[in-house]
Amino acid sequence: MDLEDALVSLGVTETTLSDEEKSTLDEAGFVPFPGLMSTREVAGFRKRLDELTVEEGEEAGTEVHQEAGTWRLSNLIDKDPMFEKVITEPRLLAAVRHVVGPSFKLSSLNSRAALPGHGRQGLHADWGKGVEPGDYFVCNSFWLLNDFTAENGATRVVPESHRSRKIPSDEMEDPTADHPKQVQVIAPAGTVVAVNSHLWHGGALNQTDEPRRVMHGYFCQRDQAQQTDQRKWLRPETLDRLSPEAKAVLDV
Repeated sequence: MDLEDALVSLGVTETTLSDEEKSTLDEAGFVPFPGLMSTREVAGFRKRLDELTVEEGEEAGTEVHQEAGTWRLSNLIDKDPMFEKVITEPRLLAAVRHVVGPSFKLSSLNSRAALPGHGRQGLHADWGKGVEPGDYFVCNSFWLLNDFTAENGATRVVPESHRSRKIPSDEMEDPTADHPKQVQVIAPAGTVVAVNSHLWHGGALNQTDEPRRVMHGYFCQRDQAQQTDQRKWLRPETLDRLSPEAKAVLDV
């Protein structure tokens, strides 16, 4: 099954997103989809990620990245069938197609839990240089598994920065500093936020006594290298149980 057929099968059409959602994604660089995960799904994802964090121990996240002050996990598609939802959700796939065009694939599916007293990141884009507005290569998604609040360090973003033709280091002496135009993505658990990955963004400090959990479903144009090479990392038993639509999105 090719990607176009997979998107049709999953119900992705030109009207899956409203004109307002498309405009918000174009102009601000991100758009939230409230309630895309049920309360039960949020609880299930949290439970499984906590289990994997314990099971993997010091090796957790090593397929891609480890980060002090966080629990990171990577290559989630290979680790439980429940994660297939992230790569087959029609509204998210419609947003990805709107940002990067009709030929795309999953780059990686990871999770990050910012621990109490940690989680502050420098502002960054998920592409190494500025691009011309409309010429976008990557699109991310934040799957909120806790309420995102100012207190627990909800991700900060700089609206419209994806159209600046710059990355933060081009203009900021210290990207860890606050930006005058930054806002935080304040939203309840169960929300999925589609993000043009050229948008400047970064985690803020978790000032509560609980981890702040999020999954990142990251997509790229189909001719770009994946952050997690799915052909390398997926086990035969995973390939056997994936749907044809999921395989098309993964490019396997």
